[in-house]
Amino acid sequence: MSETTRPTPKRPCPICKSTPQTGEFAPFCSSRCRDKDLNRWFNDGYALPGRAADPEEIAREED
Repeated sequence: MSETTRPTPKRPCPICKSTPQTGEFAPFCSSRCRDKDLNRWFNDGYALPGRAADPEEIAREED
């Protein structure tokens, strides 16, 4: 039985939503969009839902 390869679907860049992604910067379309995403991570632009941090709990962890 021979394996058939399916072409990967063209998906838009997750940052600018307009330009298709390229192999070099996948899943982004360019280094600009890739850097924009990294900046969002560094500046807490993305967050996971959860309970708020308790300042006393944070202080205990730092000791």
